[in-house]
Amino acid sequence: MKELRSNRVAVIGAGSWGTSLAKLLGDKGVEVRLWAHKSDHVSALLRDRENKKYLPGAKLPETVLPVADIAEAVESARCVVMVVPSHGYRGVFEQLAPKLPDGAFVVSAVKGIENTTLQTMTQVMQNSLQQQNSTRTIHLGVLSGPSFAAEVAIGQPTAVTVAFDDKAASRTVQELFATPFFRAYTSNDVIGLELCAAVKNVVAIAAGIGDGLGYGLNSRAALITRGLAEITRLGVKLGAQPLTFSGLGGVGDLVLTCTGGLSRNRTVGLKLGEGKTLDQALAEMTMVAEGVRTTKSCYNLAQKHGVEMPILEQTYQILYQNKDCRLAVQELFQRSLKEEIVLP
Repeated sequence: MKELRSNRVAVIGAGSWGTSLAKLLGDKGVEVRLWAHKSDHVSALLRDRENKKYLPGAKLPETVLPVADIAEAVESARCVVMVVPSHGYRGVFEQLAPKLPDGAFVVSAVKGIENTTLQTMTQVMQNSLQQQNSTRTIHLGVLSGPSFAAEVAIGQPTAVTVAFDDKAASRTVQELFATPFFRAYTSNDVIGLELCAAVKNVVAIAAGIGDGLGYGLNSRAALITRGLAEITRLGVKLGAQPLTFSGLGGVGDLVLTCTGGLSRNRTVGLKLGEGKTLDQALAEMTMVAEGVRTTKSCYNLAQKHGVEMPILEQTYQILYQNKDCRLAVQELFQRSLKEEIVLP
């Protein structure tokens, strides 16, 4: 399979994570076009060579060209990295899909599930390509793992997983992203990696709620462990490989998001646990917390497939039914006693 290092890459989405990935690739000499949907944001990026709103302090190399035209962004791009919020993902991909070169690699770096269809982001892309009757070969995959954008931007050692159905595609994109401080592993479990990425944000909200209520480390450890059990049950039910959930994209990303101070989803939960409403918590955020929308998607997905996910259910009720946080915890602990490991 053709080497990607000397080929152009398009990064679609200029939030913190998109900017960080564009910088990572640009710093290793890759020609990157970084697309933002607002022209004033692009102008600021061009002027400042820095994303002062979402990733302050991280200077963009000259190899990164911010653009507002999506056709210009993906022109001749052998790899497209999708980093737009899940609720706008389909609309953006439908715009760029007809312009993708034959043989292009499209990597989703988004952690969410579409509310209306309950599809993961690679499923959204596949569905869009089918609706457009595309005859081109487009390789669809995902990049995920414990990776705060701010730490990647300053070169903190980070490890992630890249998954495509085709192992050769995984290895090609692995090589593209590999740097002396950013290590990528490969997998062929696309659905497993995407479900880990999405549902761990829900568990992170729950972890933040516990922290906001003043609970200690015992509570957090139990929440993370039982949250992982729920994610695994859903994933295995939908065809994922069980070992994926013990890897970087599973327990690795879950631990980071549930404990890290940079976690947007944990921050939302923290505010809820402290007594703020969801509207108040979100109003204080400058960036999207994917877990809020994903909680609704995952709840409906679990209901559809008959998967028991009590932490998810209580988090859903807190977010969307105004349930008292302490009552939710009480109900979790008053459930009938169970065996520890029960898979579908």
